[in-house]
Amino acid sequence: MTGTEFQLIAATIPHQPGIYKYFDRNNELIYVGKAKDLRKRVSSYFTKTFTSYKTHELVQRIDHLEFTIVDSEQDAFLLENALIKQFQPKYNINLKDDKTYPYIVIKKESFPRIFLTRKKINDGSEYLGPFTSAGRVRELISFIKQFIPLRSCKLNLTDSNIMKGKFKVCLEYHLGNCKGPCEGLQSTEDYAEGIQQIRQILKGNLTEVMAHFEKEMLALAANMSFEKAELVRKKLEHLENYRAKSVIVSAHLTNLDVFSILKDGDNAYVNYLMVQNGTIVQTHTVQLQNKLEESDSEVLSFAIMNLRETFNSIANEIIVPFPIEFPDPEITITVPKAGDKKKLLDLSLKNVNYYKEELQKKNRLHLEEKTEQEKKDVLSELKEYLQLQELPLHIECFDNSNFQGSYPVSAMVCFKDGIPSKADYRHFNVKTVQGINDFATMKEVVYRRYSRLKSEQAALPQLVIIDGGKGQLSAAMESIRQLDLKGEMTFVGLAKNEEELFFDGDSESVKLPWNSDSLKLVRRIRDEVHRFGITFHRNKRSKGTFKNKLESIKGIGKNTGETLLKKFKSVNTISQKTEAELSEVIGKAKAKIVWSHFHDQDS
Repeated sequence: MTGTEFQLIAATIPHQPGIYKYFDRNNELIYVGKAKDLRKRVSSYFTKTFTSYKTHELVQRIDHLEFTIVDSEQDAFLLENALIKQFQPKYNINLKDDKTYPYIVIKKESFPRIFLTRKKINDGSEYLGPFTSAGRVRELISFIKQFIPLRSCKLNLTDSNIMKGKFKVCLEYHLGNCKGPCEGLQSTEDYAEGIQQIRQILKGNLTEVMAHFEKEMLALAANMSFEKAELVRKKLEHLENYRAKSVIVSAHLTNLDVFSILKDGDNAYVNYLMVQNGTIVQTHTVQLQNKLEESDSEVLSFAIMNLRETFNSIANEIIVPFPIEFPDPEITITVPKAGDKKKLLDLSLKNVNYYKEELQKKNRLHLEEKTEQEKKDVLSELKEYLQLQELPLHIECFDNSNFQGSYPVSAMVCFKDGIPSKADYRHFNVKTVQGINDFATMKEVVYRRYSRLKSEQAALPQLVIIDGGKGQLSAAMESIRQLDLKGEMTFVGLAKNEEELFFDGDSESVKLPWNSDSLKLVRRIRDEVHRFGITFHRNKRSKGTFKNKLESIKGIGKNTGETLLKKFKSVNTISQKTEAELSEVIGKAKAKIVWSHFHDQDS
């Protein structure tokens, strides 16, 4: 679209807040932006002379545009954020954070159980978190169970079942880890009090919990129950030690979010410290990629919006290193110069610097720059740790990707002599699998890859890495057995989170030394297959292969989808709304369709 062509439609764009979307000639969404005055903002792209090559390249690719009017600048900010996450346009900031975070769930049931989960479903249960570390969550749950006896069984402890005497106490009761609600030995009120104490511990508010135990200890001592009072005193001592080990900044600080940013070329790193009741309860760093040379303020605002939403922040104050525009007037933006808040900001900056340095160390192994002997040494180390029969001069790695179960794709990268052999990289459009089925997808692509190599009598790799769990490795091995190639190659699975390698049929995994060159090589191969697969996936999506998740619901069109996003900001929020709440926005008939879609998925 030229400047002259734009002038023909400029008058149709209102002077109101909203979001605008740029499409190229292939109808690919390439950029989403927000504006408090749509006409002025969009016009600036066609009337200014840009010094940035990237912005100039974007304008050259614009074929047509669409816009959506909203009520306020805040709504525009939220809708822009939702659309960027939904479609990940080519020229928008890219947040490189695809992790699945763990929650602590308080199950909706009589005498609720508490456990770790990575899947948040709309079942009425209470989900605390998410947390940045599964290990930290397990440590918290273990710590909690030392002080607050909870049941761990899955018995249906309804009042009628307990009254009928259907259950008997188990070993956990005799060990003191449970108070025996299954036999009516613990009331629902007493159990609920313990659950409330757990909520306070997870929020970093130990003062109320310790006050409760102190009151209990004094009451026991007054009744001459000195042994029980001593047990409670020990609990108090452990809680005090736990609080001493926690990162407490200041007792007078309440709930704060602290953010710092570090730019490095086209990459930016943002650290987030969540402070509750004066204690740092979460810390997390993300990497972002700039596409149009966005300012530090724009990148930081984008990251803050995403991180606060991801971690369900309740803080009304945000600490940042420089002023930023934030659309919510109820949130206070503070740029501290001294005091406890400045110390927090300095700590956040220390964390973001450490993250960048560690990331550089992790990615430092590039065998292209090594001598032939150095390359051979790394491969020999890998051969020794995995007890391979041959030196892995030829390594291939597979990874799957899908979009809400639609259009599954897979990617394979090839490394020869420890360096990428890009001519041998392969993409796979999965043909025989419908919906989310990583096992079947892996089975298909492995079969297609090695049946072809077998028919062409081409050289087989010494080592094949399957990026996924044991199920995906087993599925790959089914294809190898069908091709009668078992024993011709060594297959290993790579656990996504723990960086452990395991062989088919083995219960124990192999952990390469954390600082070894062989593990760095495996990491590089894994990162490369992720990059290659995601690029392919995004290209398919940008060509219109993937639809808005709401549009994929039968009976729901583009306008209805955008109306819902405009009101509720994200698909995740929409999925948690009741049918009545949806009907207020799109009418009863369509609300029933949308609610049934997400309800059936949850079931």
